[in-house]
Amino acid sequence: MFLALGLFLADQVPTLQIAWVCALLLLTIYLFAFEIVGVDVAAVSIMVLLGLTSLLAPLMGLEEGLVPNQDLFNGFSSNAVMSIIAVMIIGAGLDKTGLMGQVAAFILKTGGSTEKRIIPIISGTVAIISSFMQNVGAAALFLPVVSRISARTGLPMSRLLMPMGFCAILGGTVTMVGSSPLILLNDLILTSNTALPADKQMHTWSLFSVTPIGLALVATGVIYFVVAGRFVLPVTKTEGSTGGDIMSYFRDTYGMDYVLREMRLPSSSDLVGKPLEDIEHSEQLRVIAVIRHNNKDIAIGAGGVARDTVLEAGAVLGVVGTASNLEAFAHRHGMVVLPALDNFADALSPAKAGIAEVVIPPGSQLIGKSARDVWLRKSYGLSLMAMHRVGKTYFAGEGVRDMPFQAGDTLVVHTTWLGLTRLRKDRNFVVVTTEYPHEELRPQKVTHALVFFLIALSLVLFSDLRLSVSLLTGAIGMILSGVLTIEEAYEAVSWKTVFLLASLIPLGLAVETTGTAAWIAERTLSLLGDVPIWGLQLAIALLATFFTLVMSNVGATVLLVPLAVNIAVGAGADPALFALTVAIATSNSFLIPTHQVNALIMGPAGYRVPDFMRAGGIMTLLFLLVMMLMLNLVF
Repeated sequence: MFLALGLFLADQVPTLQIAWVCALLLLTIYLFAFEIVGVDVAAVSIMVLLGLTSLLAPLMGLEEGLVPNQDLFNGFSSNAVMSIIAVMIIGAGLDKTGLMGQVAAFILKTGGSTEKRIIPIISGTVAIISSFMQNVGAAALFLPVVSRISARTGLPMSRLLMPMGFCAILGGTVTMVGSSPLILLNDLILTSNTALPADKQMHTWSLFSVTPIGLALVATGVIYFVVAGRFVLPVTKTEGSTGGDIMSYFRDTYGMDYVLREMRLPSSSDLVGKPLEDIEHSEQLRVIAVIRHNNKDIAIGAGGVARDTVLEAGAVLGVVGTASNLEAFAHRHGMVVLPALDNFADALSPAKAGIAEVVIPPGSQLIGKSARDVWLRKSYGLSLMAMHRVGKTYFAGEGVRDMPFQAGDTLVVHTTWLGLTRLRKDRNFVVVTTEYPHEELRPQKVTHALVFFLIALSLVLFSDLRLSVSLLTGAIGMILSGVLTIEEAYEAVSWKTVFLLASLIPLGLAVETTGTAAWIAERTLSLLGDVPIWGLQLAIALLATFFTLVMSNVGATVLLVPLAVNIAVGAGADPALFALTVAIATSNSFLIPTHQVNALIMGPAGYRVPDFMRAGGIMTLLFLLVMMLMLNLVF
C-alpha cells in the first residue's frame, strides 16, 4: 500500500526533489506505524539517509543533497531538544528534594486511588500549568509525580501518563503564550498585514482570546479519558516496575502472601492500653507504623515503633499479615479497617517501603542474640516477618523473635527503603534484596531547588531569552547548588526522547526547504474546489494537523498561516480566524509520538506507536470537532 502510494506520488510531484522527500516521508510513517525497529532507531535511520543523499545525489538525479550536511545535526543543538534536556533535569531536581512526592501525596489524598478520580486531577493541573509555560516543561515536571502515584496506587503508569501528556498539549491552547505557534501567531499576522489592503487588515489576538476554545479542548480530553480510558489506554510493564515481581518472589520462596492494612483503634476496643508485645505474637501479625491520637507524626523505622508501645484510643496502625489473619484480628477486637491507605499512603507506599531479605554474616555481633534482645524493629527499623534457617522457614507467631541468630540466617523483614539503604553499611547484616528504589532524598535542598526553578520560570515568562537558555539556567543552578550531582542529571535525561526528536528535525527541514510542504498544501486546497467557508477552514485545520505530525509545529505554522490568510481573503472569510485555526490545529498532535510531550512519555510508560494511534486517533477527531465548533461559536 505504501509502495503504491509512493509510485502514485512520484507521478504527480513537480520536481524530483519533492519526490524523494515524499518517499522518505512515507518510509518514516511506515517505520513508525509498524514498528519495524524502535522509533528512535527509525528516526536516526532517516537522518542518516538524509545525510547520504549528499553523496548519492548524482545517482538520485539531484544536484545536491536534500539537507546540507552542515545542517544535518542541528537538531541536537536545537532550542526544543535542549529545552527538553533542561526540564528533565529540573524535574529530577524537584523530585530529589521530596517536593514532587508531597504533590503526589496531596493528589492521592484529594483524589483517592482510582483512575477516574486521579486522571482529572493530574490532567487538569498539568493543563493549567501548561497554559503559562511550555507543555513539555509541564509534562516533565509532573513525570515524577505520576511515577510516585503509580507506585503508591498500583495503577500502571501507562494508564496515567497518556492522559497527562495529552492534556499538557491541550493546555497549550488555553492562552496565547501556551504554545510556540500561538506565541508566533501575532507576529505572522503583522507580517501578513503589510501585503493586505487597508480594508482587509487583521487584528491581533490578546492573551486570553483563545481561552474558551482551550478550556473546551482540555475538558474534552479529560472527559474522553475518564469515559473511554479503560478501552483505549494500554496496560504495559514500565521501566522499573518490579514491585509485583518482588512479592511473587516472596510468595513462591516462603509462601508469604502478606498484605498491608490501615486500621483505626476505637475507644471501645479491648486493645486500648495494651502494649504491642501482648498482641503481635498471638495474632501472628506485625505493626510496622503507628500514628498516636491527636498526633499526625508517623512512628516508623528505626526509633519509631517498639514492642513496648502502648496502644491508645484513636491511634492508627499500619499492620502487615495474611489477609485472613488481619480480617479475623479486626473482627475480634473491633478495629476499623480503612478501605485504602490514607495516613500511610506516602510513608508505606511501594516506592518507600516493602519486604526485603537480609542475612546474618559470620562476623555479625548479633550472633547468639534474638530479635527481642536487640530490639530489632526499634534499633534497625526491621519488622521481622519470618526467618529462614537450614532449609526451614519460621514465621511470626512461631517464636521467631525469641530464636538466637546464627550465621547464615536469612531474615525476611518489612522495612523502609531508606532504612535498608543505610543498613547496607552495617557489618552486622548483608542486604540480599537489590530490586528496590535506592532513593536518597535531599529535603534540605528544597529551598535551592525552588529558587532555581522560579528563576527559570521567571526567565521563561518575563525575559526575551531563548527557552533553552532560560531552562538550562535553572538546571545548572540545581547542579551547582548540590540539589543533583552531574551523574544524576545525566541519568534524569531520557536519551531515547532526545535522539527521537533531534533526528526528526532534519526531515522537517527537508519538507520545508524543498517546497514539499507548500506543494502538498496547494494540491490539497486545489482539490477542494467550490466548498463553503467552514469546509475551507476544516481543510486548513486538517493540513495543519498533518504537517505537525511530520515537521515542527512552528514550521507548520510559518508555512500555513500565509496560505490560510490568502485563502480566507479570496473566499471572503475572516483571515485572522483562519490564521488562528492554523495556530491551534498545530497542537492536534496525538496520532504518533513525534510531538515532544508524546516522545517524553513514551519510554517511561512503555508505550508503542499503536497505543498512540488507538487513543490518539479518537482524540484527533475530537480535537477537530470541538475546535471547529468553538471557533465558530466564539468568533
